[in-house]
Amino acid sequence: MKKAEVKKGKKKNVLKEYWPLYLMMLPALLYLLINNYIPMAGMVIAFKKLNFAKGIWASPWAGLDNFKFLFASKDAWIITRNTLLYNVAFILVNMVVGIAIAILITEVRNTKLKKIYQSAILLPFLMSMVILSYIVYALLSAENGLVNNSILPLFHIDPIQWYQKPKYWPAILIIANCWKGVGYGCLIYIASLIGIDPSFYEAARLDGASKWQEITKITLPSLVPTIITLLLLSIGRIFYSDFGLFYQVPMDSGPLLDITSTIDTYVYRALITLNDYGRSSAAGVYQSVVGFILVLCANLAVKKIGGEENALF
Repeated sequence: MKKAEVKKGKKKNVLKEYWPLYLMMLPALLYLLINNYIPMAGMVIAFKKLNFAKGIWASPWAGLDNFKFLFASKDAWIITRNTLLYNVAFILVNMVVGIAIAILITEVRNTKLKKIYQSAILLPFLMSMVILSYIVYALLSAENGLVNNSILPLFHIDPIQWYQKPKYWPAILIIANCWKGVGYGCLIYIASLIGIDPSFYEAARLDGASKWQEITKITLPSLVPTIITLLLLSIGRIFYSDFGLFYQVPMDSGPLLDITSTIDTYVYRALITLNDYGRSSAAGVYQSVVGFILVLCANLAVKKIGGEENALF
């Protein structure tokens, strides 16, 4: 009885001491509840043959028919392949480029220049994907694009119909995503680099270490916890794609659909073009479940390889 009373007393003291923090958390928790958790009830549509006259709950059950229809077509393979491969490429390219730029910026000694570089690298991240799509169009337009009119003639190459040629778009999308998204990760890496004890570098210089040896033996090992955390967070969204990047940047061009279709664009097209709510919901449920399983597997792998201190949970 005494132990139970002591525990209750401790809980009351914690609530009294930290109630302002709990109060500050309340708006964020409400937002998560309304925006993330309440809409999860809509997952039931994936298992229904939706009839608007009857409503969602009164509509007849379809079982797994919506999933069968999705996986019976070639669409499931295409959207899964594109979503996974593009996200793996985005994660690797953004990680390598982000770390490289972060190291270069931290080597700048002029404080004002360093701030300018940090702001410049973050600016594209704050840009709308619509703006990026028009920047890409200004570069690749068949009639007025900078590439066709100014760059290709220098190499005596004929103009290319970029929006009709699927083979170029994997590279274009990877470059566009890197240009827009690398700034966010770069700033996180910079923050981690600032936290490294300068005495490590001083000791390395006294031992005659080159700059490359400092990077490989001190900088990169010190960044491992940050890299693992960002990697796990990225893997958590590996089955999600940037809708704007895959829909707006290619201008929804028909010849590019097999290369630019991902789960997110498929759900949108299934809703807008086909009015197939059950199939689009099935694709969304499939996306969420597989993404969740991947996070658990990745976290388990990190626990076994890098230890519990590097895992998210």
